[in-house]
Amino acid sequence: MAVPAPDVSIILPCAGFGTRFGAPYAKELHCLAPGATVLDRSLEAAVELVKSGLNVRVVVVFGTHKLDTVKYLARYVGTFQLVFVYQDDAAGPGLDGAIRCALPMTEGPVALVLPDIVVSDVGSLRTALRLTEASGWGVVAAKERDPGVLRQMGALTVSGGERVVTVEAAAEKPADPAGHNALWGIVAVTAEEAHRLPDVARRDADSPLAGARALLVDQIVNYNTTEG
Repeated sequence: MAVPAPDVSIILPCAGFGTRFGAPYAKELHCLAPGATVLDRSLEAAVELVKSGLNVRVVVVFGTHKLDTVKYLARYVGTFQLVFVYQDDAAGPGLDGAIRCALPMTEGPVALVLPDIVVSDVGSLRTALRLTEASGWGVVAAKERDPGVLRQMGALTVSGGERVVTVEAAAEKPADPAGHNALWGIVAVTAEEAHRLPDVARRDADSPLAGARALLVDQIVNYNTTEG
């Protein structure tokens, strides 16, 4: 039976070591409620796309130390088209390297969903995909002023509007977050612009998020520790 082409592709980078998390298991497998891990919560927005009638491909980037995560994702067989790819040395380390590994496996518009980031609005990814019609890019973001938090995240400077705003500037984990007032949790991009997606996660490149439209949600939680 032929597999239908996906309407949307999700890049799910799971090859990190999570050294700051300080647990003997992958941080995305940390339990938040009975039967629900951080990974389940991070994928809720993608599950919502499936519920809306879209075919969703999830490209999981992993390393040999993440076989427990690969096994856990078996619960999503029948929900997503699951594709697994190793993060190899040729693509480079870090999040940008993971994105490079995944891109050849994507079709259609692409969304970057991080397995340790949970956004408060499960419909936010659908909105971000619609926002790509304006500039090729759509972002799910939350207001943030704490410099310590912004130094550990994708920092944004946003302006205008109450729910939908414009990204004026963006920086990956900036050493000096002065001037930034928000952070991103999910990034969506058209197929035509997807080749630039690795630059979202690079400190040494101009971010392609400048000029993007962003949906503001109430909360974005980065699970860096077992306390959240």
